[in-house]
Amino acid sequence: MELKDFSYFLPEDLIAQQPCRQRDRSRMLFVDRNEETIVDGHFFQLPDFLNHGDVLVINDSKVIPARLFGKKQTGGIVEILLLVKKENKKDSQTWEVLVKPAKRLHKNDIIIMGKNCEAKIITRISDKKWLLEFSALDGFENYLNHFGRAPLPPYIKRKKNDAQNTGDLERYQTIYAKNPGSVAAPTAGLHFSADVLQSLEAKGVQIASITLHVGLGTFLPIEANEIETHVMESEHYEISPEASRIINNARRVIAVGTTSTRTIESSADEDGYIRPQSGETSLFTYPGYRFKKVNGLLTNFHLPQSSLFLLVCAFADTAFIKRAYKHAVQKRYNFYSYGDCMLIL
Repeated sequence: MELKDFSYFLPEDLIAQQPCRQRDRSRMLFVDRNEETIVDGHFFQLPDFLNHGDVLVINDSKVIPARLFGKKQTGGIVEILLLVKKENKKDSQTWEVLVKPAKRLHKNDIIIMGKNCEAKIITRISDKKWLLEFSALDGFENYLNHFGRAPLPPYIKRKKNDAQNTGDLERYQTIYAKNPGSVAAPTAGLHFSADVLQSLEAKGVQIASITLHVGLGTFLPIEANEIETHVMESEHYEISPEASRIINNARRVIAVGTTSTRTIESSADEDGYIRPQSGETSLFTYPGYRFKKVNGLLTNFHLPQSSLFLLVCAFADTAFIKRAYKHAVQKRYNFYSYGDCMLIL
């Protein structure tokens, strides 16, 4: 299959730059795969579409303030995105990172991160990734909490010289996030409020919490023309005994987001049974994939030609999803991370 077949038209002004003022007031497009119907609604109506015995699988990974800015010794500004912590010492931390721009960086160069913090370049791992050692007078965790910014995707515009945006740190995070480790939000979960969770519980819909730390694998662009040749970066996931029990006993399993979907499908055996486990997944789901456990999907609207869009096309047929996206454009839904969502059953 060719990547160009997974494009769609999107006016730039529909790319959400700010979240909905109230989480659960985001719009939600309900898509029925069997009837091939499309219905407009709002997220707070989610309980109306679910039934007693259904299980929502949420990703409880917490986004870390992984976006940093520093200066090279020559004075040039660089942007750093933390990816994976590789070593944690008393007075320093070593991280796998992305650096932009990366020209004229060399081993042992020092990047000045601001007051009482610096990063030393250990080595270049690949064309995109570097290994950096961060040292801060009061500890790197404290520095990160004070100066790190929400790792917003590049299509959400913020000024480089802005101070730490506390609004983004709060809203680019689900209300149930608890396990730090993601460098991008599981955005389908951003719409949940305490009221919606209470309504779901009252209806007999159970919640199963799994963890997948969102990393480069989720948002790395597909560069191959033939999608079958694309290789996903691995991401760490965990499924507890309690979560596996709830999922295995579900009437229907509705995954909240593509990260929950990939975790469930990576851990399910051929009969759809899930055991408690932790591990790494590099599952790449595209049309032709047979889903073993997921019966429904709650997801935001994704970038064209992305692995996330291909997963949605695999779940509900490419032509039908393109029709749903066209409808969303015509009705002026907001797209991408801070945008609206769709429920596919």
